[in-house]
Amino acid sequence: MTEPRRLRGHKATATCCTASRDKPGLVATSGEDGCICWFDMRCKDVKFVMDVSNEPISSLCFNSGNENIIYVSTGNEVKCFDVHTLADNSWKPLESYNYNKEEINQVTCNSRSSFLASADDGGEIKIIDIRQKRIFKTLRAGHTSICSSVQFIPWRPWEIVTGGLDSKFIIWDFSKGCPSKIVDFGLPDMHSGSNAGQCLNPAFVHSVKVPDVDMLDKIGKICVVARGDGVIDVINTESELTATKPKSSTKSRKGTQSKGSDGGVPDENGRKWLHLDYSLGGHTAAVSCMTFSLFGEKGKFLVSGGNDKLVKVWDCSRCLDSWQTGDTNELLHLNINLTKKVNWLCTTPAESDNLVVCDTTKLVKVYTVS
Repeated sequence: MTEPRRLRGHKATATCCTASRDKPGLVATSGEDGCICWFDMRCKDVKFVMDVSNEPISSLCFNSGNENIIYVSTGNEVKCFDVHTLADNSWKPLESYNYNKEEINQVTCNSRSSFLASADDGGEIKIIDIRQKRIFKTLRAGHTSICSSVQFIPWRPWEIVTGGLDSKFIIWDFSKGCPSKIVDFGLPDMHSGSNAGQCLNPAFVHSVKVPDVDMLDKIGKICVVARGDGVIDVINTESELTATKPKSSTKSRKGTQSKGSDGGVPDENGRKWLHLDYSLGGHTAAVSCMTFSLFGEKGKFLVSGGNDKLVKVWDCSRCLDSWQTGDTNELLHLNINLTKKVNWLCTTPAESDNLVVCDTTKLVKVYTVS
């Protein structure tokens, strides 16, 4: 791997990044300096810098239907900006949502551009109706600690997935405001398949990721879960939800508990999970973030970054084959050594400069993956 390209613009640690799907090579990054830096991969220098907050920015995302609109979480507030209407040095938000009581860890927009979800330190998830500009639902009584990550499920318009530092992965029906499924990675049964060399940190859920609709034909209706013990679980969400249906209505309202299973081995309900751990070349410390590849065949690769100062590129098509065959060889496509822990990463739909990494420095690194 050649030396990465370095993007300069932030005055403090870069915290998050997101890439445009409509304009290949356009990337927005956020930092602890309260700024958003815009980069065009075809150019050397930062395109422009938005100074939007006195507090660190924890996450940002585009409006799925209009990438001129970007949402930014800072403190317990979500700000919305229309980049095309901004004047120089006048970064007035189009909208501002102050529904979360605690600091927000992630904000995300659904594929229909109708809802935002913001997950916070109090374990609550606020669902915001973008068109009506009001709170739609508050999801609580699922997480007992920090909710670190949230994603909409694009093929299930009323459901989201969340992960938290209570070691829980939850599938929610946000129209009803209740969990459909709760998986507790903190249960002793979840560690029965741990391999020698796997780190012994708690299995906190640091990140969850769901593929976009145009990736489903290649990798299926899955969700990937990044854990504090260095393991990535690839979960078939449809199997998990199907397994909850026989439960009584009382239990389903509270969310059914699951004990899961290890790499490709059927659990008591006959379901299979894929367990990307140290024995397969996985992370040796907490996995902090993940993304699916936008370059080449969309969704072919899963890219993960961790506190072990490593970025790993996994071949998703081989992952699905291993579900059927049990063969877990050559799942790891590429290993990238860094000098710092990874905060966030994203990919761009380009042949080069297609992996963007925010580590614990103010310099954003750009790699080429093929």
